Amino acid sequence: MSFELLEMVGNAQKKKAVVDVRSGDTVRVSQKIKEGEKFRIQVFEGTVIRLDRKDSHTARITVRKVASGVGVEKSFLMHSPLVEKIEIVRRGKVRRNNLSYLRNRSGKSARLTNKDFDRHAVNDLSVEEEAEEVLDAEAKDPETVAESQNPKGSAEPAE
Repeated sequence: MSFELLEMVGNAQKKKAVVDVRSGDTVRVSQKIKEGEKFRIQVFEGTVIRLDRKDSHTARITVRKVASGVGVEKSFLMHSPLVEKIEIVRRGKVRRNNLSYLRNRSGKSARLTNKDFDRHAVNDLSVEEEAEEVLDAEAKDPETVAESQNPKGSAEPAE
């Protein structure tokens, strides 16, 4: 019983739609930073070297970039309210989930080969949000959703 309760609370805190991020992707993460009483958006762009617990409410990505010749890594909780947006810039061709070997590389050997992908379709969350809303509505009352999709006035054509 207690595990089900924890899972229910965790799922309630999940965001409706999250971009499908994978290891090897170059992402641009927009994060809220609080300075005094004001909030500002800070963008961190780098390569995803690790993806943990993808389907959980504690899903986390580790992003690495090289700034002024120094490697910088930052971890982001994907469902955190402080993470405004995650945008995929490039998709890399990789064969593993944990790319920690990139820490030991520099220059051209640290590059990943790019895969072709539809950038606008991957980063568009409006379709996923609508699908989630329909699924939530079906879970609450399946008959109401069925009636809204098939109005009573529209009958099937007679033969």
